[in-house]
Amino acid sequence: MDQCVNVERELEKVLQKFASYGQHCDRTLEELIEYTSGLKQEISQTGDRDIELSGTLSLVLSQCCKRIKDTVQKLASDHKDIHSSVSRVGKAIDKNFDSDISSVGIEGCWQSESQRILSEVMVEHFFRQGMLDVAEELCQEAGLCIDPSQKEPFVELNRILEALRVRDLRPALEWAVANREMLMAQKSSLEFKLHRLYFISLLMGGTANQKEALQYAKNFQPFAVNHQKDIQVLMGSLVYLQQGIENSPYVHLLDSNQWADICDIFTRDACALQGLSVESPLSVSFSAGCVALPALINIKAVIEQRQCTGVWNQKDELPIEVELGKKCWYHSVFACPILRQQTTDNNPPMKLVCGHIISRDALNKMISGSK
Repeated sequence: MDQCVNVERELEKVLQKFASYGQHCDRTLEELIEYTSGLKQEISQTGDRDIELSGTLSLVLSQCCKRIKDTVQKLASDHKDIHSSVSRVGKAIDKNFDSDISSVGIEGCWQSESQRILSEVMVEHFFRQGMLDVAEELCQEAGLCIDPSQKEPFVELNRILEALRVRDLRPALEWAVANREMLMAQKSSLEFKLHRLYFISLLMGGTANQKEALQYAKNFQPFAVNHQKDIQVLMGSLVYLQQGIENSPYVHLLDSNQWADICDIFTRDACALQGLSVESPLSVSFSAGCVALPALINIKAVIEQRQCTGVWNQKDELPIEVELGKKCWYHSVFACPILRQQTTDNNPPMKLVCGHIISRDALNKMISGSK
């Protein structure tokens, strides 16, 4: 993390210089254009173009040319200083980050099958981001045959999210009504919050929308049991339509953050309904790799320095435990209380008759010991 801060500090310096240089450059060029325009107007007032310029005008014109030349040279010199600042960012990156990370790789990890899986994960990531053209191009280049049914959920998801970002609730409401039973089975409040936002948008129209708002309030009936207090607040706000909701105790209903929240809620519930993770597996893996990489590089250097052979020769485990933070906790991990090792697919947890759970390796050792 400290390395990222160091690089970010150098980057901020460059951005500040760019901003300062841009303002100085615009101001200087405007002054120069104004000066030359005035000189041009003064020369044009001399009348006939064939008449030679007076000595005074000739001197002023030569001074103008010199000023233009000096200004251009000064701007070019300042621009070179920015180049040196940019190069310092590159040096900061080289200093704080290891450019060669091949030492922590495992030979043969990107064989044909692994390469195919990686390509599929990348295609799914592009589908999630709404980059359908890029995903289809990758499918062609990688020789993948993706079932259209895998793409359809992401196409619909991105279509509805794009509508929500421009504050169009109708596509999301249609989807929520069509999937009402499954959403209620998940105890989701998505449909109610969509109706709530639509009702608030009617309130913002003032008394002109009063009748329509009262009519739309009938949509809250299925949610009266679980959202009684919220519905009471919405109904109470109707009293202040004439003076404006923004000038009432209900001004919190107009909070713009709720549009970002509804996008997150829709994404979470829609993905849960489709059996998908909320975050892209590729993004999660990349973030976890960024956290784990420094520790892996350090332990690899220690292993090579001490010439410890055979410590890192297993493809299904790491030589050290890497703490990725609670954000990356997706499932529990069982550790054998006897061998103090985490269980794996090859060494699964085993339940004894007495109810205790140990690893299979520990059970085999106990059997071999005649216990």
